[in-house]
Amino acid sequence: MQWTEDRVERLKQLWAEGLSASRIAAELGGITRNAVIGKVHRLGLSGRVKSSSGGQPRPRRPRAERPQRSSTPATAGNTALKIDPKERPRPVAEPVPLEELVIPISERATILSLTETTCKWPIGDPGHPDFHFCGRKADTGIPYCAHHARIAYQPASDRRRERRAAGR
Repeated sequence: MQWTEDRVERLKQLWAEGLSASRIAAELGGITRNAVIGKVHRLGLSGRVKSSSGGQPRPRRPRAERPQRSSTPATAGNTALKIDPKERPRPVAEPVPLEELVIPISERATILSLTETTCKWPIGDPGHPDFHFCGRKADTGIPYCAHHARIAYQPASDRRRERRAAGR
């Protein structure tokens, strides 16, 4: 589409009347809103006439009343997911924490002594001189020994259960 002098004059007139770029594009036909905005920018047009709303803000609609939540579940909706008020959720058993693995000094690894077959579980604070890695034999395909793999790779259902128990 070419910007002819007639189309540019029409654009200036519609812009001065306060029409939106989308509306001007529709009036001129064959161009996009972005083409109108680009041409307006290149022409340096500004100082638009305010829309005919009279300068008064629109009256706000009142918010719809929200129903008060009750302690008993509502009866509308999917009844397959309803909780019977008489039936309380069963408490979830606390997961048994794994005991901390004591690693002999001879098996401990530094960053320089790690290989593909050693456990890369960090132990301690990296800023302290006693920081080390587990260094035990890692399971095939994972970077950790069996003990540390149980800590690192928890099923998603266990993580969700722990978050719920913690009240997050």
